[in-house]
This record gives sequence, structure tokens and C-alpha cells, in this order.
Amino acid sequence: MPNSNTKHFKALIREKLSDKKLRNIVKKATSHSISKRIETINNYIPEWEQLRDRANFIRSKTMQNWEFYFEQLLKKFRENGIEFFYANNSSDACSIVKTLLFSFGVKKVVKSKSMVTEEIGLNEYLERNGFEVTETDLGEYIIQLANEKPSHITAPALHKSRQEIGELFSEKFNIDYTDAPEKLTEFARLILRQKFLNADAGISGANFLVAETGTIIIVENEGNARLSITLPKLHIVITSIEKIVPTLSDALMLLKLLPVSSTGQKITSYVSFIKKPLQSIGSENSQKIVVIILDNGRSKLLKNDKSRSILYCIKCGACMNNCPIYQSVGGHAYGSVYPGPIGSILTPWINTLNESKDLAYGSTLCGACSQVCPVKIDIHNQLLGIRKLSIENKYSPLIERVIFKLWLLSMKNFKLFTLLSKFLNFLSPLFQESGLKIPFWSKYKYFPAPAEISFHSWWQKEVKIKERINNV
Repeated sequence: MPNSNTKHFKALIREKLSDKKLRNIVKKATSHSISKRIETINNYIPEWEQLRDRANFIRSKTMQNWEFYFEQLLKKFRENGIEFFYANNSSDACSIVKTLLFSFGVKKVVKSKSMVTEEIGLNEYLERNGFEVTETDLGEYIIQLANEKPSHITAPALHKSRQEIGELFSEKFNIDYTDAPEKLTEFARLILRQKFLNADAGISGANFLVAETGTIIIVENEGNARLSITLPKLHIVITSIEKIVPTLSDALMLLKLLPVSSTGQKITSYVSFIKKPLQSIGSENSQKIVVIILDNGRSKLLKNDKSRSILYCIKCGACMNNCPIYQSVGGHAYGSVYPGPIGSILTPWINTLNESKDLAYGSTLCGACSQVCPVKIDIHNQLLGIRKLSIENKYSPLIERVIFKLWLLSMKNFKLFTLLSKFLNFLSPLFQESGLKIPFWSKYKYFPAPAEISFHSWWQKEVKIKERINNV
């Protein structure tokens, strides 16, 4: 997967943990989202848990019968005059987009926020092929100017302070420094307005694809997506296979959960329902809509009964906001487009397990992610599942496998267990605070002091005492 750096997860965690400023910014931002979510649920949605149960049922039904709904969706696309492509991987998706842009003579592209385009590395690919690409979501635009990657799936620039953004704008546009959000937003709006007007094509993602009607649903707060998909003559939708929902009613039900879980809003500022290309009055040059549906390893998940629930995700970001690990290290530490708990269980399937195996260990298994997930994905159990797969494929370190092999042998042989226990008990003072330092362990923690007498020895002693008492 392009834009993936998951194999350096451990090193990146150490780097981000030392950045106190980053930790404060991330903690402040996530805490705000958490409090708004709780407030909205408590004040306006008493049936929240029932909605979660219903959402889980909808997503489960969809993924179990995905092929049926996929065929239904494609049939409706044909009826509605929407073209579509199925992309097996990132390379295929990028190639399809390039071919489309060249065939329409496109030079300038505007984009609304789409994590799938980040996943396939589309911006970099198009720029290498001579296209001008502009992100129009304010957070994504900031990240593009800074030549960085998003650190959160709903708030791309969550890791940046307003002072840093002010300095960035001052440097890039040679304007007087200001950190006032309204002034920075006003300046960005002036620039982006011209980008919209001059664009030859607009690229967006999709929050849901409705199989029943062939409707594309896009959720946003800034209005940039609507401008990106209505002004240009070519609208390309790039999304992934799990975005399909059976009916419009199901989609509306999920829309009750998405904004609340994401930002604490009852509803976002804009929700676009796109069924057919726009028709130009008095002109034959009507808009063209093309949908690209990306697989990129997800079909393997569809066939896996134990892990299929990972695809229930509606990309709200609630699990990240509530994760103590994410709050401590931010999104970039994960080295993946999808950070946090959901990224730790999705990335190994769309990237490679060997490169991404460490992500699943970046968790306390506290279960906070599962408790807030609007579609009730058992994220903490899925994290354990990734760990299990890693061990079964022998991706864990050799020394770890040797230690557990010895432990298994000792559990099966009482004499060996007793011998090893006495030996380790004899060596244990070396591994405690005043003793030998162990690389990658002793820097942060020490082995606890062993009990003066083992449980087995204590039990034997107690049994002998009771036997003597009974014999008296």
C-alpha cells in the first residue's frame, strides 16, 4: 500500500512520545470530540444503543450478502447513467483515474477529502503524471501545503496547532502572520474558490453507496465536496467495497450515527445524495460520473468469518479519539493512512501482515474502542486476532518464539518446570532494579521480585501440616 510506513511503528512511537507539544494538541482535540459526542447522545439520542444494534445488523447483513448487493448497485448505476470500474489494487485504481483524466483532456483537478485516495497514493501519482491536484477540504489543504499525511481520518490536521498553521500560511503565501482561524479560513477560501472555478475534474470519496437506488452519499461540513462534484464536467468517485448499504433507509439510519460519533454533531452541514449526472440546460455537454470501487485486499476479509466485521467500519474516527495510545502518540506514529485501533486491524489486510504486525500490539486492550464504535465492531478482539495471525505465520521475533517454546515444554513436564523455576528464581536478582539491565525492557520497567517461596512449595507444606494435624 502506498504511503505506508508501518514497519517503523516502534521507532515512530518512541519519537512521538517524546513530543510533549504534540501530545497536548492531540489530547485537547480528541477530548473535545469525546465530550461533544457524550453531550449529544445524552441530550438528544436516548435510543443510542438500539441504533448501534440496528447498525451492526445492517452492516453484518450487507457483508454476508455483499455480492448480491454489489450486483444490484451496478445494475442501478447502469440505469442511472453512471459508469463504474472495479479496481483490484492501488495500481489499478490510479491507472484508471489517469486514463479517464487524459481522455477528457483534464489538466486541473480538485479533490474533496477521501481516505481511499490517500490509501492508493493518488495525489502523488497524478502529480508525477503532470496533473495539478488541489485538496479542497481545509484540513487536507493544510496537510498538502505542509507536504504531510493526515493524522486522523476525519480531522486530517488534528496534530497541528493554529500557530503552526498560521506560520505555514505565512511561509507559503508570503502574507502577514496570523493565527486567527477565521482569517486563515477566509484566505484559504479565496484561493480555493478560483481552484473550483478553473478545475477540469473533481474527485471525491463516498460515505455510502446505496444498492437499492444507485445513490452516492457524501457527508461533509465545508461545502467543498459539493463544489468539487458539481462545477467540473467530470466527477470521479473513488471508494471501497465496504461502502455499500442495501437501502436508502439503511443509509439514513447509519447517518444518524456517523456525525455524532465523529464530531458530536447531530448532522453535518452538508449531505449530498447523487443519483444521476447533472444535465446542462440547452447543452449536450452533460456531466459525467465515474465510480471506481477499490478492493485492495478487502475481498479476503469478506471471506473470513472471524474478521469480516472489520469491514463494518463507517470511518467515524471515534475509536481513535477514545484510544489512550492514539491520544499519546497521534496518527503519524502508525505509519498508515488508517491510524488508531481501526487502522491496526484493517491495515494488515490491505498492506502486508509482516510489515504491519506491530500495530496490533500498540494497544492496552482496554476495550474503549469497542465501547464507542457506532456499528459495534469488536475491535479489541480483532486486535488479538491479528496478533494470533502474526504468531501463526512466525512473524514474531525468534527469541520470543524460543522463550514460549521452552515455557510450553516446562508446562508439560513437571520436573522441568520445577528445575526452570528454581533456576530463574536464582537469577532473578540480576533482572531487578539494582541488577542487570535488559535491552528494550529495563529502560522502562523491571522484573518484579519473585515470591520467597513458590505456590507449589507452599501448598506442599500446607498439605503436610494438615496431614500431621489429622494424624494427631
